[in-house]
Amino acid sequence: MTHHWQLEFGATPLGTGVRFRVWAPRARTLEVRLASRDQPIPMVRGEDDVFEATVPGVGADADYQYVVDGERARPDPVSRWQPHGVHGASRVVDPGAFEWSDAAWHGLPLKELVFYELHCGTFTEQGTFEAVIARLDYLKELGVTAVELMPVGEFPGGRNWGYDGVELYAPQSTYGGPAGLKKLVDACHRTGLAVVLDVVYNHLGPEGNYLGEYGPYFTSRYRTPWGDAINYDGPGSDGVRRFFVDNALYWVTEYHIDALRLDAVHGIFDFSAQHVLEEMALAVQAVAHRAGRQIWLVAESDLNDVRVIRPRDLGGHGLDSQWSDDFHHSLHTTLTGATRGYFADFAGLRDLNKAIADGFVYDGRRSRFRERRHGSSSASRPGEQFVICQQNHDQIANGSGGARISQLMSTDGQKLGAALVVCSPNLPLLFMGQEYGELAPFYYFTSHGDAALIEAVRRGRREEFLSFDWAGDFPDPQAERTFVASKLDWSLLDRPAHASLLRFFRDLLALRRARAPLNNCRKDLTRVSSSEQGQWLVIERDDPSGQLALCVFNFRAEPNEVPLRPASHGWRLDLDSASPSYGEPRGDDSGSGQGVPDILPPDATSVRVPGRSAAVYSGSG
Repeated sequence: MTHHWQLEFGATPLGTGVRFRVWAPRARTLEVRLASRDQPIPMVRGEDDVFEATVPGVGADADYQYVVDGERARPDPVSRWQPHGVHGASRVVDPGAFEWSDAAWHGLPLKELVFYELHCGTFTEQGTFEAVIARLDYLKELGVTAVELMPVGEFPGGRNWGYDGVELYAPQSTYGGPAGLKKLVDACHRTGLAVVLDVVYNHLGPEGNYLGEYGPYFTSRYRTPWGDAINYDGPGSDGVRRFFVDNALYWVTEYHIDALRLDAVHGIFDFSAQHVLEEMALAVQAVAHRAGRQIWLVAESDLNDVRVIRPRDLGGHGLDSQWSDDFHHSLHTTLTGATRGYFADFAGLRDLNKAIADGFVYDGRRSRFRERRHGSSSASRPGEQFVICQQNHDQIANGSGGARISQLMSTDGQKLGAALVVCSPNLPLLFMGQEYGELAPFYYFTSHGDAALIEAVRRGRREEFLSFDWAGDFPDPQAERTFVASKLDWSLLDRPAHASLLRFFRDLLALRRARAPLNNCRKDLTRVSSSEQGQWLVIERDDPSGQLALCVFNFRAEPNEVPLRPASHGWRLDLDSASPSYGEPRGDDSGSGQGVPDILPPDATSVRVPGRSAAVYSGSG
């Protein structure tokens, strides 16, 4: 791969030495202290408050720190590696030393992305980048196309979700550091899988956060749940914006990352004429164009603001897609009846219908939870601009107290929800272990070193736990047992019930790949009908090729006669979630003994669907 972009800051090996560059307008003086040298080397302040020094006789793997104002030894804010943790010395990395084997890889079209979100520390027993590689063939066979990693920027200790990262250029040392991540990305590409990296540009973690000593990275003009906001539009913000835009470019060039998931962009406050998200999108698109690659930016946004994903020529920021919380909340309330917190805003099938057909449920209507009107219409945006799921890391740990859907509903409900996610005209996302019904919880966990911070995190999580009225004991975020309890139990695959669920997911995703109407993301060729009283929903999908798909969902516990629109053609059954091949046969009250018909004639006006199940048919117009 050729990228035509290079990181200009941090430590750059030159062959005969190393050049150190750092933007530090708040420093009076800066020095480089090398572990191999007795005396620190002064750095020269240049244009735009960039300090620089070239040190001969030094190469990759050298440990170093910057000495700020002659008194404080700090890590490099653009460190490529922090082998000693967030407070320790940085290490020089040669970005050209790794031998990539993915020259023929150019990424995947946006519409082909099927995300599999995983946390490196709990996905395997070893909890490393390289340990993930052993599961890539399994993921490929499952039918996902993109491995999405929760944040990996160096965070305190070895147990953390990653959103407390403070060294945003340094892959987590306990996961395997730079070499481990590059091996994983290279292996993914050899397997035919894209790699998505979750990055955090709305805040930094509290422990080991030394950015403020270098420059005006934070501002009190705006407040966030994590304290002062990042300074994207105030005095000195040019260098701050460059730091974060460079970070995005760094991941997609030096690490060949195929897409970035931008965490909580509603926590990015920028009233500049050009929003930093637009600046970032332009920069990434330019690199992708020059390299002949397909690289995508996916936002997490609580704003329901269509400007986030609207193209620049239509007045938007130009991001490619975003997570759809409205879809998740609508589906979750429909399947579980949840009403606490933000779920109180969603009314089951009516809102699920709108989420599938339009995207945003809250498109300017009043939110009871927010006590105001919320959102804008996304009805005109294409389906691939919405990433949808039945569960993700946030919704498990923060929305359900750590309980996965396998603990909240029957296997029938899990399959029903999965079929809705995969058959809707959007981009599906699975959370690790969902495909076989993982039983382990997924808790919030940390390994901070500051006693006051540890207690503050415990107190905050305990209050949140009580306010949501979650059942069970409070899982202490700092306790190692909380982290260990969240690890996947791969031995479950040996149990028949879990193996059957996995078979269902594989067949479901294979069907999505095989049927053009199910993978074209054409909202404009999708019709959705539903009945709150009847507890059914029908999705009809068309394709320019003439192929058609009919997806029928019964949310009742008992069999249901679901009405159909008259058609000029018949339908052939492709998948029945109630089939005995996907689990133990159910009792007669579900209607599974009868099953759904293999063929629906052209004059069919209804179909009888077993309780809590989905049926997918194909036809041609």
